[in-house]
Amino acid sequence: MRSVTIKHVAEEAGVSLQTVSRVINNGPNVTDALRERVRAAVEKLGYVPNMAARRMGGSKSYLLVAFNDREPTLEKWRAGRGSDWVAQMLLGAMPRCERDGYHLLIELLDGHSSGLHARIDAVISSLRPDGFILTPPHSQDVRILDQLESRGVPFARMSPGNSDPRGFRVMMDEEEAAAVATRHLLALGHRRIGFLTGSADYAVSAERLAGFRSAMVAAGAAIDESWIRQGEFSFESGLAAADALLALCRRPSAIIASSDEQALAVLHRARGAGLAVPADLSIISFDDTPPVSFSLPPLTAVRQPTAAMAERAASLLIGERGLSGTGADPHILPFEFVVRGSTDRPHG
Repeated sequence: MRSVTIKHVAEEAGVSLQTVSRVINNGPNVTDALRERVRAAVEKLGYVPNMAARRMGGSKSYLLVAFNDREPTLEKWRAGRGSDWVAQMLLGAMPRCERDGYHLLIELLDGHSSGLHARIDAVISSLRPDGFILTPPHSQDVRILDQLESRGVPFARMSPGNSDPRGFRVMMDEEEAAAVATRHLLALGHRRIGFLTGSADYAVSAERLAGFRSAMVAAGAAIDESWIRQGEFSFESGLAAADALLALCRRPSAIIASSDEQALAVLHRARGAGLAVPADLSIISFDDTPPVSFSLPPLTAVRQPTAAMAERAASLLIGERGLSGTGADPHILPFEFVVRGSTDRPHG
């Protein structure tokens, strides 16, 4: 079998070697029609650009690195539960990178480690990535932002919170999402509504709680602080919160959980307590990963645009090469609110 070269691609597409090179390197001065012809030829012939040669030929590395939170990710993998959030992120970012000849590498980073800065410097020095995708809580960690900024490496931040304008920011309206979930329950007639927060390390936790509070206040509904439970995003955290809420003499008639794992834990504990969902207890979740649509009953949920956010983050780093994104308006992507069988009017 012959080794396919850039010359073969040029002949197949009927263009010059320079045009093929511009397309492969995502360069300027190429029409959309020519770009598609070259890409079609690349795909037909199975041409794979020599990455080492590309890197030596210019300043690009054709590599993006995504920093993901180390301990929660490993904890889920070790428990055999996987991480649908990571899977959705890959679904969005990897095909986008592939389209322009980029590669995506995930690195697990511990924000509580004393070796944080050394770890980041090692990744920059050894890989020379064209940019970083920062997932929460790293996307809001000013120490990481300071270090990347000082090294002059572009970064895109997923769900970064609203307190720091640096880098490309890609998010959904967390506060409004929680408010929509709360208004859904209020419209059904619920007034005794509990709320399970996520980890305090994540800006989205405070934003979602703020959305819940604002919707309750706007409706003139009383907020019982004993129905708000601080937790993590984990199943175990959901079990502990559900135990506390369902043991109250005056328990909530509905609960909003800040993650699917928390919501599934509440569903589990409700069954153990002899409560029917939604007849005795309505439940709403955040994330909308596959398990919540397969549960009995399937859970009403806020669906995060995780894949779309990751795709946008990768696109910004690839397409806006050399720009920092700092000070630009955030890219706010729409969420969905999916009503299923876990919410109904209060029966008690």
